[in-house]
Amino acid sequence: MDLTIFIAVTAAAVVLQACVMLGMFLAVRKSGAKVEALAEEIRTKVIPAAETVHALLIEVRPKIETAVANVSESTTMIREQLQRIDATVSDIVDRSRLQVIRADDLVSRTLDKVEETTEIVHQSVISPVRQISGVVRGLTAALEYLTHARRRTGDVTVPQDEMFI
Repeated sequence: MDLTIFIAVTAAAVVLQACVMLGMFLAVRKSGAKVEALAEEIRTKVIPAAETVHALLIEVRPKIETAVANVSESTTMIREQLQRIDATVSDIVDRSRLQVIRADDLVSRTLDKVEETTEIVHQSVISPVRQISGVVRGLTAALEYLTHARRRTGDVTVPQDEMFI
């Protein structure tokens, strides 16, 4: 009896295993059909597109290489020109700075000379002219006084302005 139960359980296990295997077979077959359909779609759509892109890349590659070479060459030329411009601008700035320093020195020296000349003119011309003017005014006042004194001695009337002085 034990043997019969054992054989029955083994038979059931084998049948169950056969069912599982059949299910796996059907699932793999179904998946295989889907993969086949997908592979066919790739063959019909993706491969021609990839071949077109590849052909286009082969055709465009020399143009791209030429463009890259031109850009590289242009960049090198621009860099060289910018270095020249930088050197020129630096030279101009240095020269301008030197000219500004020279102009400042020239203006400073000129202002110093103008101040010296003004002082010399003041001492040698204006001061003597003022002194002479003072002397002339003094002489003029003395002469006026003397001329008025003669008039006063000869004339007894005193002008009204002189009465208050």
